[in-house]
Amino acid sequence: MHKIADLISIFAATFDQSYNTRLVKGEHEPIYIPSCDKTPYHQIVFAHGFYASALHEIAHWLVAGDKRRLLEDYGYWYCPDGRDKQKQAEFENVEIKPQAIEWLLSTAAGFEFNVSVDNLNGEQTCRFDFQQRVHQQVLTLINNGFNSRTEALLKALSHFYNTPWPMSAQQFNWQHPKELTDAV
Repeated sequence: MHKIADLISIFAATFDQSYNTRLVKGEHEPIYIPSCDKTPYHQIVFAHGFYASALHEIAHWLVAGDKRRLLEDYGYWYCPDGRDKQKQAEFENVEIKPQAIEWLLSTAAGFEFNVSVDNLNGEQTCRFDFQQRVHQQVLTLINNGFNSRTEALLKALSHFYNTPWPMSAQQFNWQHPKELTDAV
């Protein structure tokens, strides 16, 4: 049901002309590459043809402002897997909004979302605490509205996958497992 070719086409129809940006299937690690002499368009390169990776990389692009979209990987640092507790906390803080947007995109596409702490070989943190923070950001975005690029893609995905639009907080019912056990 979720073909990467469909997502690439939806993205192209929404942003190719207006933002000169294309979604590109990569073979290795994801990266954002601004246009240059060799490639006259911006590239959101996602990993290994994975649908979830494409949604995540699109989310980073939707968060990035005009100036950031002129820099490779938006000019952000990336500390690879194996982060200590402090670096993991920094990573999670910058990932809240992109992962909230990824959750919204996934829902618009009728695709299952899984929060990612992306630190398999590092110090483990509570995935559910992070998901709770991402969930709160989802609700904030729904209540406060989306930037124009995010809204355009959410509408396009909802139209293509025949999911509810406009989105509502009721579509994002989630409780921290601790809250569930406390309620019993």
